[in-house]
Amino acid sequence: MSDSYNDEVYARRVPAGKRTYFFDVKATRSGEDFFLTITESKRVGEDGYQKHKLYLYKEDFGKFVEALHEAIDHIREERLPEHDFSDVPRLQNGNE
Repeated sequence: MSDSYNDEVYARRVPAGKRTYFFDVKATRSGEDFFLTITESKRVGEDGYQKHKLYLYKEDFGKFVEALHEAIDHIREERLPEHDFSDVPRLQNGNE
């Protein structure tokens, strides 16, 4: 892309079985601000992929992370207490 709109400045790929998650930091049109896109790509059939994209802006990062951790904690504590979630970090107090 030649203009700065949506130029990626950071990318992280997370393979997860038949799904792959992409975390991309992109510049706004002005190039003076940034946002995060989270894309889920799921294989469908032999050659196809189905993609879903989420856009997160800096003013929503804290609320998003807090809600994600609350949902994970609910699953961990209330729905699947026997499951080993040791690979999932907990939200630290003061870092919300």
